Amino acid sequence: MHVWGHLKTVHHHRKLVRQYCFRLGLYWQGLTHDLSKYSPVEFFAGAKYFQGDRSPNDAQRTAHGYSASWMHHKGRNRHHFEFWTDYATDGSGIAGVEMPPRYVAEMFCDRLAASKTYRGDQFDPGDPYRFFLRGKDRRLLLHPKTASLLETILLKLKDEGEDAAFAFVRHEVLGRP
Repeated sequence: MHVWGHLKTVHHHRKLVRQYCFRLGLYWQGLTHDLSKYSPVEFFAGAKYFQGDRSPNDAQRTAHGYSASWMHHKGRNRHHFEFWTDYATDGSGIAGVEMPPRYVAEMFCDRLAASKTYRGDQFDPGDPYRFFLRGKDRRLLLHPKTASLLETILLKLKDEGEDAAFAFVRHEVLGRP
């Protein structure tokens, strides 16, 4: 068990997300981001499968064929597109629902913070976009409009930097001054 390492990682990640959300005026989301990570099902899996450079959910998934921690997490945190799935009205099965802009903004903050947390000194502003591209096959449940908006934000981060990406999210996505 790597309780201390996992706790430090969670605290660092939440601190960054809080700073980013505050920068966008999303104070409540910044304060409450990822609180479910302190629940027993998520915390103990995180400590047991802690690696320091990637999500412990991947290791739990490899060991058991699924991640109970992830299933708990995605069902309680609206900044994950997997939360926004429902049966399609045309009867075709489960489909992605368009995410409200404030949760897309938090998802951007989450991805930026995760990249900085796991990549450390090796962080590059293109990392969150490359992560987005690597997960293309897993994004079948991501609503097309949400995918397009997130990709636009991540490309702005990659090509123009953090200030430009945050200005875009604040003004164009959230409609704030």
